Amino acid sequence: MSQAFYQHLQSELDGIRAAGLFKAERIITSPQGAVVQTTDGREVINLCANNYLGLSSHPAVIDAAHEALRTHGFGLSSVRFICGTQDLHKQLEQRIARFVGCEDAILYAAAFDANGGLFEPLLGEQDAIISDALNHASIIDGIRLCKAQRWRYEHNNLDDLERCLKEAKAKGARFTLVFTDGVFSMDGTIAQLDKIRTLCDRYDALLGIDECHASGFMGKTGRGTAEHRGVFGKIDIVTGTFGKALGGASGGFTAARKEVVELLRQRSRPYLFSNTLAPAIAGASIAVLDLLEGSTALRDKLEANTAYFREAIQAAGFEIKPGTHPIVPIMVYDAVKAQQLSQRILELGIYAVGFFFPVVPKGQARIRVQISAVHEREHLEKAVAAFTQAGRELGIIQ
Repeated sequence: MSQAFYQHLQSELDGIRAAGLFKAERIITSPQGAVVQTTDGREVINLCANNYLGLSSHPAVIDAAHEALRTHGFGLSSVRFICGTQDLHKQLEQRIARFVGCEDAILYAAAFDANGGLFEPLLGEQDAIISDALNHASIIDGIRLCKAQRWRYEHNNLDDLERCLKEAKAKGARFTLVFTDGVFSMDGTIAQLDKIRTLCDRYDALLGIDECHASGFMGKTGRGTAEHRGVFGKIDIVTGTFGKALGGASGGFTAARKEVVELLRQRSRPYLFSNTLAPAIAGASIAVLDLLEGSTALRDKLEANTAYFREAIQAAGFEIKPGTHPIVPIMVYDAVKAQQLSQRILELGIYAVGFFFPVVPKGQARIRVQISAVHEREHLEKAVAAFTQAGRELGIIQ
């Protein structure tokens, strides 16, 4: 065994710690919720989960998971095309496709796989992919696996996107796909899908979006960024997750026209070579869609909670990224100070994690707060008070 290799790794880890960039994993011992319990027995208000609608511990969702476990088993021990497709999987594919405004859908074991297995089967050397500069890592990795020509446009910059579209057309690209996050996870920025759709139509390009931070609560009925921007049903490809607002477990999907989905079933490697999504997740996800199609109460409460917290935290003196999304980046800029703030608010009963390089660019460290429908006003008031006390102690605010 090469001791030099392990010494090298330890040196790398020591350097990360010395720079104040080491990401420690905190352990909770309770279900996800507005309040969670830590290993020391304390209860703290959770402000950093993707549990936007509070459905990860919803009784109806848990009951549906139990029922699917009872009727369909724990796992399939197979990939889909061998003997791993159940009626639950087909039902969920039909339901999620309808929910996001597409014709058909395909399930993946993880949302990362949905993006990782998307581009290579559909596009080749004679084609072009145009990607937003701040797209999620899964999109970046998926594009790397594809032989298509690549362009990257400045984040949310429509003029630069048009430049890329013109260049792709001038180079004779057979097909061009513009792909963007619907909502960008670090800033809460909402893509200008209506304007991007117009540009894509002008240059005969396809449009695809990742809806991981939008499905279930963006738009008046929670159908996502496309509904929010008034272009529901006009997006060529939609990828997303069941691991955030839609129950919070795991699994992802790609929704599109039937031709796209059928080709992915034939050639998408993460789909062909990964075990089937667990039946309990499929059954629970169907129950999630039942809840969301039956009422907008949860997304409405989330919208109200977000508006309150954004106004209150700014009034306390903190700088946040502007917007309306429940992702609320509280800007600290310095990585070490972001970790200090995170640790201090934890001591004050608030669980929220610091983000810094390489998750965000250097000099852009922050606490990314994520609001949930399961939060009550008292939770948010306590959070603002804790941030205010810690911010003043650390000299972040006056």
